[in-house]
Amino acid sequence: MTRHRPDRRRPLDRRRPLALAGLGLALLSAVPLSAVEPQGAPDAGAWAERLLQVRSAVGGERPVWSPDGARIAFTSSLLGPGVWTVAPDGGFPRRLVPDIGGAGHFLATQHLSWSPDGRWLAFVSDQGGSTELWVRAVADGAERRLTNAGARINSLSWAPDSRAIAYAGDRHGDYDVWTVGLDGTAPVRLTRNARHEVFPTWTPDGRRLAYVTLDERWMDHEVATIDRAGGDRRVVVQDTDFFDYGSGESFGYPMVSPDGRQVLFRSQRSGWLNYWVVPIAGGTPRQIAAATADQSEARWSPDGTQITYVENHDGTHDLRVVPAAGGSPRVVVAPGAGVVSAPDWSPDGRRLSYVFATPTTAGDLHVVRADGSAPPVRLTVSDAGGAIERDLVAPRKLRYRTFDGLEISAYLYAPPGVRAGARLPAILFIHGGPTSQFNDTFQQQVQFFVRQGYVLLLPNVRGSSGYGRAFEMANNKDWGHGDLKDVLAGVEYLKTLPYVDATRLGITGTSYGGFLTPAAATWAPGVFKAAIAASGYPNRVKFLEEGEVRHIKQLEYEFGPYAGNEEVYRRNSPYFWIKDIRTPMFLLHGEGRFPGSPQMRDFALEMERQYKPVLYKAYPGENYYVRSPANVRRMLLDMLTFFDRYLKEPSGSGSGEARASRD
Repeated sequence: MTRHRPDRRRPLDRRRPLALAGLGLALLSAVPLSAVEPQGAPDAGAWAERLLQVRSAVGGERPVWSPDGARIAFTSSLLGPGVWTVAPDGGFPRRLVPDIGGAGHFLATQHLSWSPDGRWLAFVSDQGGSTELWVRAVADGAERRLTNAGARINSLSWAPDSRAIAYAGDRHGDYDVWTVGLDGTAPVRLTRNARHEVFPTWTPDGRRLAYVTLDERWMDHEVATIDRAGGDRRVVVQDTDFFDYGSGESFGYPMVSPDGRQVLFRSQRSGWLNYWVVPIAGGTPRQIAAATADQSEARWSPDGTQITYVENHDGTHDLRVVPAAGGSPRVVVAPGAGVVSAPDWSPDGRRLSYVFATPTTAGDLHVVRADGSAPPVRLTVSDAGGAIERDLVAPRKLRYRTFDGLEISAYLYAPPGVRAGARLPAILFIHGGPTSQFNDTFQQQVQFFVRQGYVLLLPNVRGSSGYGRAFEMANNKDWGHGDLKDVLAGVEYLKTLPYVDATRLGITGTSYGGFLTPAAATWAPGVFKAAIAASGYPNRVKFLEEGEVRHIKQLEYEFGPYAGNEEVYRRNSPYFWIKDIRTPMFLLHGEGRFPGSPQMRDFALEMERQYKPVLYKAYPGENYYVRSPANVRRMLLDMLTFFDRYLKEPSGSGSGEARASRD
């Protein structure tokens, strides 16, 4: 490809280009990242390595009690990959199942499950090369693979007699409900709808299954039941316009009461994500604990008289119990800061297990009396001796008003011990979604940068979840505009802090944050001196050609059909305004093709064509997102090098000689 002659009025154009692998092209850039050492950060690589070790002792599966109440099973990679058990009164965990591989995906939930008779532990694993359902005998450790479908599996539920398991699998494209017996017979397909049918749950008598049917947008759904042969379908309740990106259970995951008479489900029909119960034969739903807060992860008590759930108040999640018949909930665990998750009842209904994490601690397993009469007991320790916790920074939670008077909640991270008179660079950090939320949990990238002398602000801009339906829908047809103004209001807040240098501001984010970052560089030119966008989609028109059906339908829900709304799609696509960019940008993602978007590459190429300062990098061995520890470490150092160059060097121009990297 023939390069255009650089415009010598632009100093960045004269620097060494970075090759765009496989395309025979070159992008204008700063000095290549590998040739530059982050400013004043000789320990950056070591700090990145330490942060990569911060992970929960309890894996992504919900810890579950054994039927006799003697043990709690959980997955872990920190202790050693596999399934572990621990006594609810404490003691050293022991491994029950070796490495089960990984089988996580968007609709994956509740994969670890004891059989009602306590003889088997069921789990989903890709250890054989494909995702399948397995069981392991508790007595002798013998394992048995029950499926050979080569398909993704969503949820599983034991039949009350422990002879069969119901699950949802997408062997034929869409998810369907299946059953499989422990006797080695082939799985039986019970549903054949073109829609997704997920989260099957047995009724206590074993005669029927409750499950959820999702529309192609995953927004409208209904809870239904069928008999165990797949016939006599009955609709229990319908729900519309409800989508929570953060959890598969958010789709109204049906939980049948222990007496089989009611179904507990989650709905946004009140304007908040709250729990409701409805007769299994159908009828009028009843809200169990109305609140102007989002609720999640509810569970019936074994005797059906109580329901436990988690309630989210501005990113802090507490644990509550409410009488199933109605009444006032009681708070069992009320952290000043932190996130309670994955609660489960002991078989006798006297205790609750849960996972607890904070911004400076990874998730650990705890047990507490259900009546709250005694302090919780911690059963695992992710950070032995607090070796890493001592070096992590606890954020300050704050609120500021944006352009239209709306209050925006945010987290502020500042390096400890800032000397008097110091003026530090700052970074706006944007979450994905947009229906997601920063909460009281560990933020790897944030902790990395605050250690390197950056102030970070994490705003929950309009469109975020956790603040009610009206707030969540406030950026419909307005991506990169009203929410960007919320970000810019955060910039104005940073200007009030005496230790922040408002002339040295950066912005970064992944997924939706990887969209809003180019939006900031495009529609707020000059505000930010450097921008790093990861795995974003800055062209909504192009997205219609390459996205999954679910994502396309969701986009049409928010923006309207493309026909007749062409200007809405263009207005929400920074790609068409690249000419206005004045901010140096670093665009990155994994080199893999899932979910199959070349948008970051295309954005970089168009920036180069218009002689804009841009750096592009695709990390090998990844899907679209960068996940592996080795690549995350490299990415963090690359990001630091880029920000240091534009936010720490004198004048912020990126001038200066290259230095040898120490990583």
